[in-house]
Amino acid sequence: MSLDKDKVREIAFLARIRVPDEALDDLASEISGILDWVEQLGELDTDAVEPMASPVDVTLPLRADVVDDGKCQDKVLANAPDGEDGFYTVPKVVE
Repeated sequence: MSLDKDKVREIAFLARIRVPDEALDDLASEISGILDWVEQLGELDTDAVEPMASPVDVTLPLRADVVDDGKCQDKVLANAPDGEDGFYTVPKVVE
């Protein structure tokens, strides 16, 4: 697929990229080369290939689903302005 300067200018506008006029020819040839390569990929016969999420067949290790409090209350309250008795102190917002 061959792109001209006007099409590249339009693409740059849509992408909100400022491209100087003297760079449009080079950019047009680069984008055209990329699009040609993508068209070549479309010619591959992938009918016998199963879709996959990852090229590596790995199963994720599972952990036990145990509910706990995280045992980090002191660390969390260390960032609170007035963390007392295990609670946040917040300003009153309702009269």
